[in-house]
Amino acid sequence: MRRQNRDSCPSKSRRPVFKRTGIGSLLFYLGTASAILGLFSGTDMSAQQGNRPNFLLLVADDMGFSDLGSYGGEIATPVLDQLARDGVRFTEFYVSPTCSPTRSMLLSGTDMHVAGLGNMDTLVAPNQLGQPGYEGYLNHQVVTVASLLRDGGYHTYMAGKWHLGYEPDQIPRARGFERDFTLLAGGASHFDDQWNLEWQRAKAPYMQDGRPLEKLPKDFYSTKTYTDKMIEFIESNRNDGKPFLAYMAYTAPHGPLHVPDDWLRRYKNRYDVGWDVVQEVRFRRMKELGIIDEGVERAPRLWYVPRSIDLTPAANSILGRKMELYASMVEYLDKDIGRLTDYLKEIGEYENTVIIFFSDNGAEGNDLRAMLGGRPGTRGYLHAALNFAEDNPLMWGRKGTYAEYGPGWASVSMTPFRVYKGLLSEGGIRAPLIISGPGVRGAGTINKEAVLHVMDIAPTMLELAGIRHPDSYEGRQVLPMAGESWVSMMAGQSESPRGPQDWLGFEFLGQRAIRQDDWKLLWLHEPWGIGDWQLFNLAQDPGEMRDLSDQNPAKKQELLRAWNAYVQQFNIIPANRHAFEQAEKALPARADPQTEEFPVLYGAPAQQYKQLLEMYESQVRRHYSWRW
Repeated sequence: MRRQNRDSCPSKSRRPVFKRTGIGSLLFYLGTASAILGLFSGTDMSAQQGNRPNFLLLVADDMGFSDLGSYGGEIATPVLDQLARDGVRFTEFYVSPTCSPTRSMLLSGTDMHVAGLGNMDTLVAPNQLGQPGYEGYLNHQVVTVASLLRDGGYHTYMAGKWHLGYEPDQIPRARGFERDFTLLAGGASHFDDQWNLEWQRAKAPYMQDGRPLEKLPKDFYSTKTYTDKMIEFIESNRNDGKPFLAYMAYTAPHGPLHVPDDWLRRYKNRYDVGWDVVQEVRFRRMKELGIIDEGVERAPRLWYVPRSIDLTPAANSILGRKMELYASMVEYLDKDIGRLTDYLKEIGEYENTVIIFFSDNGAEGNDLRAMLGGRPGTRGYLHAALNFAEDNPLMWGRKGTYAEYGPGWASVSMTPFRVYKGLLSEGGIRAPLIISGPGVRGAGTINKEAVLHVMDIAPTMLELAGIRHPDSYEGRQVLPMAGESWVSMMAGQSESPRGPQDWLGFEFLGQRAIRQDDWKLLWLHEPWGIGDWQLFNLAQDPGEMRDLSDQNPAKKQELLRAWNAYVQQFNIIPANRHAFEQAEKALPARADPQTEEFPVLYGAPAQQYKQLLEMYESQVRRHYSWRW
């Protein structure tokens, strides 16, 4: 595995003992007390117990790996970039390929297939119906980190997207949150019209402190209102001396792409150059920053995405308009995170707050309106047509419109990886991760060694808070956490909570994957895969372009054994029906990956592409010179 890029923090040796079964249960063998004391040096244990850290979880919805300035993007994200300078960026952080499974693992600290989200509630396959772990909501085999922190003396607040259940015993108030302002569904309008993406619940269900909201505030804009509410919650109890968990589950930049009117043209014409040019400039920038290694190749353009230089200027401008809106949503999100962190500084809590930022899955390359709406004549289609009817590009971004930025721009967001949300390629499950706050050593560095998972966050918070995970809760047995605590790594005492023999397992909609050290065994449905296992070395090939199964049969068998162990440990039931069944018919025929750039670009188009690349890179460097 690659070593950390540390400018100011020398590498430490890896912890010598790890479970071969991979993500395993939470380990306390380092000693909770000594680990916490190491984080807060200069204080005795009694002082530490009276000054436990706050936790601020910042979750973006469908944001790509390379969108932030600190990860190579051209979008203005000064707040999160500063957080990266003050903390540590990680490049090997894994999530689920879709949102609710990721959220189940974040709050439970264990695998989605036992926490109730073995599949999303609307996608449960016939062979998964009625099986434990596939309920479609956060089940009661697990206890949430919010419940344990609340019982351990923390205030627990949430604002944003829940997506883990609708019934009274499944909502945030019932799962450990003292105060909440939440969207129970997976996605909706970002304005006060309250239109849900799913026709089965036409009106988006919002809750506040456990009670349904019939109307939203007239000035409601999701990112703004969620931030307002969190500040309100923290302010209401800030003088009682108790620490807090603030879970900010933002719904940006999840579609529909909506921004306030004064943000509609913030990135006017900046993406008219086309996705190929923007992606190449990002790729170069990522190498300069050290996010990816020199010599690494990025995944080629998907066979169903046209070469942008072949499109007319008008087509590139219209498609670029969608990316303009996406970029505006990301920058607005960054701005409001700044409002929240500024507030914490004003009340004197910022320096005692561990901040964790990440995205819940890969960027969205699909059109959810089309997927959820279905065919003409159906109720879903009628719902989409009535409530998201406006398709004029000049109106995109406003209330009543629906736009997604599509596979071309989603591939840019996921540079250098292959594909995007919904798939188990790296483009679906690799996310940016920034950690900052008390005890986080190595400010401004990039950790490229640690293989991390979203289920690690809950055990990390519990260890920092000095709270043990119980065997039973409220009279019922609960499953142990399967994540690994990051406390030692955050303190600079180790590079990673996992060793070379540990593995991470994934399954979604019948897709399968195992990551161990630099190796990944992947099974994807056609046409994105071959309907069989493929072996990749991610250190050399993060774009998953070269199947090494024939050259490394022993490694393939080793990872197949790990897969079988994962199946047994977490009751994995690969779906026998899935959403990709018609994909091969719907998409153009796939060419040989070695010839997908055929015909070769030459003549005037080649010269034009070169000129556009030079012009755009110059503009980006000048416009964002402070980041280069």
